[in-house]
Amino acid sequence: MTIAGGIILIMLGAILTWAVEFDIAGLDINVVGVILMLGGLAGLLFGIYRISVARRAVAPTTTIIEDPVTQRRVYEERRPTDPPLV
Repeated sequence: MTIAGGIILIMLGAILTWAVEFDIAGLDINVVGVILMLGGLAGLLFGIYRISVARRAVAPTTTIIEDPVTQRRVYEERRPTDPPLV
């Protein structure tokens, strides 16, 4: 579930809980709304957690290049999402 899906479930649950005023035999609309809001909150928190884990998983790679003429070391850090060098 994405963050947008969680927000949509929270909004739908809030509408069913506080804005709808009809009764269905054997079904409480307010309880269904609260369940949808809790499910949307769980989905929202899971989506935020998944994004934070994915951002931490991308680690830069370090390349050390030694120039034989000047005896210098050049450190280059690249991420997997950087465009390739030509």
